[in-house]
Amino acid sequence: MKKSLFFILSLFISSLIFAQNQEKLLFGVAYYDEYMPYERLNKDIAMMKESGINVVRIAESTWSTVEPQDNVWDFKSIDRVLNAMHNAGIKVIIGTPTYAIPTWLAKKYPSVLVTTPQGQRKYGARQNMDITNVHYRFHAERVIRKIMEHVKNHPAIIGYQVDNETKHYGTSSENVQKAFVAYMKDKFKTLDAVNKAFGLDYWSNRINKWEDFPTVDGTFNASINASLNAEFSKFQRQLVTNFLAWQTKIVKEYAKPNQFVTQNFDLEWRGYSFGIQPDVDHFAAAKALDVAGIDIYHSTQDNLTGIEISLGGDLTRSMKNKNYFVIETEAQGFPQWVPYPNQLRLQAFSHVASGANMLEYWHWHSIHNSAETYWKGLLSHDFEPNPTYNEAKTIGKDFARLSDKLINVKKNNEVAILFSNEALSAFNAFSFGWGAKENYNDILRPYYDALYKMNVGTDFIDGTKNPDLNKYKLIIVPALYAASDDILKKLNQYVKEGGHVLYTFKSGFSDENVKVRSTIQPAIINESCGISYSQFTIPQNVSLKNDPFGAGKENKISTWMELITPTTASVLAYYDHPSWGTYAAITQNQFGKGVATYVGCLTTQTLTEKIVKNVVEKANLWKIEQQFSFPIIVKSGVNQQGKNIRYIFNYSAIPQQVKYAFSNGTELLSNQSISKDTNLNLEAWGVKIVEEK
Repeated sequence: MKKSLFFILSLFISSLIFAQNQEKLLFGVAYYDEYMPYERLNKDIAMMKESGINVVRIAESTWSTVEPQDNVWDFKSIDRVLNAMHNAGIKVIIGTPTYAIPTWLAKKYPSVLVTTPQGQRKYGARQNMDITNVHYRFHAERVIRKIMEHVKNHPAIIGYQVDNETKHYGTSSENVQKAFVAYMKDKFKTLDAVNKAFGLDYWSNRINKWEDFPTVDGTFNASINASLNAEFSKFQRQLVTNFLAWQTKIVKEYAKPNQFVTQNFDLEWRGYSFGIQPDVDHFAAAKALDVAGIDIYHSTQDNLTGIEISLGGDLTRSMKNKNYFVIETEAQGFPQWVPYPNQLRLQAFSHVASGANMLEYWHWHSIHNSAETYWKGLLSHDFEPNPTYNEAKTIGKDFARLSDKLINVKKNNEVAILFSNEALSAFNAFSFGWGAKENYNDILRPYYDALYKMNVGTDFIDGTKNPDLNKYKLIIVPALYAASDDILKKLNQYVKEGGHVLYTFKSGFSDENVKVRSTIQPAIINESCGISYSQFTIPQNVSLKNDPFGAGKENKISTWMELITPTTASVLAYYDHPSWGTYAAITQNQFGKGVATYVGCLTTQTLTEKIVKNVVEKANLWKIEQQFSFPIIVKSGVNQQGKNIRYIFNYSAIPQQVKYAFSNGTELLSNQSISKDTNLNLEAWGVKIVEEK
């Protein structure tokens, strides 16, 4: 117990010390000297210095280099980079190399390769290991300790990254099965409790002896029992939380008090970063870390919107309620992502505007072979300066010049999105039931996108962690399909005391065990929403009667519709359909001092934006920032000097002129004074940053 308290205290102290010591924005790259086709370390460092790079991340891919055979060690590749970077005044983040195992480990212990419901993975790709396997854990701990013992006193190191984009990789091996049964025993105590909570009498799935507990690869299939499936998904995410805490604890034994430990979380991937990661409880996993880190990848060129930059930043900042690191983002990336002129600068300051204290590109140079050959770094394959590198030089100079103004900018948002990994697992398990293409993130994203486009600053709340709701005036709750009575009652109380909530369809439908409630739907929140429904269907050529939001051709719904009857709620929209026209689609209810809005169907993006606008106005949150809308994006915060910082971005290829609507100040990039109501000229993909007086 004393050791646990000491560990928690040391995490808090080191986090506090690092927060106090970070004096400048970090601008960097991942650097892989071991990938280079020829010797050029000094040349690379010279080019880094010219571009203003002040930090590099190394070593997270080097297990087979530092340990070429079992217990044979070679640290020359790490040493030469550490020493060269230190001599050049460039700081270093060391990554633990545990996400890509060496060939000898897979050969010696085949069981380290992860077994999933689809079978055992083969060697070759990264992230192909079972993070719970005893042999993997032994060798992972040994390589971490060997590296830490070797580098711990090196003055170039400012921090450490544990693992890389860690997930559970679908592990369902025999040892995971045994651990899950032990977890279930501890949580539910008796099989009667399990059978009742998960409805296992269905299809004779009832379990009568712990020894008979079924494999996770059969009964746990979502189409058979979503409750067990969701519980196992929760357990798998807990494996990730425990794994990262385990690594962090080891690293902390060696790290100096002023060195941080971080991790590069990632998002659900759709060819780019899209939404809540299904396989990690980010808020839980971030607790062990000093600084939360994120990898954010997004489209550029004509498809650059800044939404993924903003969403990833808002989510990561919310994990620990403080500024964060962007550990990976693209410089050039995929061939279709090579940025237009000005886009790299626009992206960089967009990250900072959301609260990033570090921006690192993956990676420095383009690789000449292997899976990521056509993912281009800051430098192309010829290692020569190029337009993207030249633009990065301007970012590095501005970061260095403006660090004291832009670092540790604090945000005080009044709007939040309440999300839930448990609801995500449950909702996604049943999408097959009505043939929907959409998953949980497809419901969440339109609401986040709407807030972003109308310049409403947004935080994220983890709905599974007894969150503090009262700091917000408006909370948006997408598809809270699985939730405890406690969180639903807490949301009711929040509304009663003056808060505003916007719910989407399928909220409150089942309990935390994904067992559908046998009460009036939407369960529990019907009290604050003032509605009920008992039927739902799939819309066929259904719109909203009389186009109440003025959406024109976009006045359509799809995928799902609940046939809502208002009790005390006002109806904002009825369905336009000969059979369903008497039912409400969207309602709004005064409950106590607050208001609950309920959207019982999936609406188009245009319609969603208009619904969100209605709710933002109702909550008295339509302010100066809402004079602007996409492609003009406005973000703000308070810097260390206590002054407001205003970012104004032009997310379009067309130059824009906007009237500056805020207090007098100084435009920091040009160092020119600016007065309220002055016209600002924003070039294509341009940015202005104003520090108010």
